[in-house]
Amino acid sequence: MRRPTRPVFLARAPYRRRRLRDAARLLPLLGFLLLLLPILWQDGPDLPRVSDVALYFFGVWAVLILLAAVFASGLKGGEGEEEEED
Repeated sequence: MRRPTRPVFLARAPYRRRRLRDAARLLPLLGFLLLLLPILWQDGPDLPRVSDVALYFFGVWAVLILLAAVFASGLKGGEGEEEEED
């Protein structure tokens, strides 16, 4: 007797949770690249002011915190509804 086949596509909620989890895993890499970006600004005769770089760092830091909060709120709960992985 044949076993019932699983659907080819995942349900919408577990699929979105997995993609959100993937995005949350890439957030530190994005932050690292954004924080290293001011190194590229140092070419040429006009160097950026220290205050501009500091504002950039704190801006990136604040955006990373907000994104982490959004990802965390989207990931909490609902773990029991997800299908088992093979």
